[in-house]
Amino acid sequence: MRDNILAGIDVGSSKICTLVAEVTPDDDLRVLGVGITPSQGVKKGMVDDIQKATEAITSSVERAERSSASRIMSAHVSIGGNHTTSVNNRGISTIPGKQRAITEEDIDRAMEGAKSLSLPTNREVLHNISRFFIVDGQEHVSDPVGMFGQRLDMDTHIVTGSVTAIQNLTQCVEGAGVQIEELVFAPLAAAEAVLEDEEKEQGVILADIGGGTTNIAVFVDGTVFHTCVLPVGGYHLTHDLVAGLRAPFSQVEELKVTDGSALPSQIDAEETVELEAFGGQRMKEVPRRRVAEILQARVEEILEMIYIDVKRAGFDDMVAAGLVLSGGTAGLPGICELSEMVLRLPVRAGVPRGIHGLSDSLNHPAYATSVGLLHWAKAEIGQNGHKPKRQLHLPAIELHGAMEGARKWLKTLIPK
Repeated sequence: MRDNILAGIDVGSSKICTLVAEVTPDDDLRVLGVGITPSQGVKKGMVDDIQKATEAITSSVERAERSSASRIMSAHVSIGGNHTTSVNNRGISTIPGKQRAITEEDIDRAMEGAKSLSLPTNREVLHNISRFFIVDGQEHVSDPVGMFGQRLDMDTHIVTGSVTAIQNLTQCVEGAGVQIEELVFAPLAAAEAVLEDEEKEQGVILADIGGGTTNIAVFVDGTVFHTCVLPVGGYHLTHDLVAGLRAPFSQVEELKVTDGSALPSQIDAEETVELEAFGGQRMKEVPRRRVAEILQARVEEILEMIYIDVKRAGFDDMVAAGLVLSGGTAGLPGICELSEMVLRLPVRAGVPRGIHGLSDSLNHPAYATSVGLLHWAKAEIGQNGHKPKRQLHLPAIELHGAMEGARKWLKTLIPK
């Protein structure tokens, strides 16, 4: 892969989406290839079957390679699941002498101080993101390099994950023949694709409602303050329909997509839909409003869980820009209107932006994380090092990684 070619793999509970893009001379992203396959071996954002997950990722990668006519040697990969936790921490760096300005090395020392959490052996830092600096009591300094001061404080947002969950995901991606450039926490990736700078500045909640989980990120004053994963998602809406309509999962999943709504009041009481159900009478008609009532109840529950999480974190009064919904469920008709009524906040659907090329096929909130991975990768080209690469301590797969590297080198010699 050339230096200006980027790849992102979103490993979700409902789909695996691999994107290949190039950075144009105008610093835009032009999508060259898309590979989307149904997810296998992933539940609630975590790998629960290595072989099935590896096969699904391999299939997605191969489709993206074919449509882009390029090899995917490495990629940024999303990671989610409620094994992830986040905390805000502060690092301090003392500046020796009164005549010396603050340098990058001082920032690095403050960053190392912020990272020095007493983590259990089964936890690993995924992200250590600088939020703002304090120079001798002067708060919210965005870039202290060149300033004078005796003490530099650095506020950071730290995301940690389970080492075993990270190992399992790494094993699957490397098994598909792709080296991981960086694991990116899913809500942070989605935020890159759908949030406006003004929204981040004034305070906004991003809720990415995926298949098995809902990822939350809260931005205030232009930077991330809180992230969280809730163990509910689009699958729960479908399971509620299975129980309420007594019909197979695949039937009601299709019904949810084609005829679902989160607002029963917008549907004619006489309107019915036909579906294949359990029992001797295979086909039956159900009121479409009944479908919407079932979906509304679960969506309201998810919205309440989002609000409780944000309120517990202390940001419920700091989000003037309201809520941005992404993920597949964000495409459910009526969900934004229902969210505004329940939360009494401005609400919009987060459609990925900042891409060209095959962007029409990605013009849906379901692809927020996938597109966000490309934005994340693009931001790291020539970046100043304040967002350190993750460092895996995985002795169990070191040999596997070395062999994988050799295999991929041989792969490049073989014509497609």
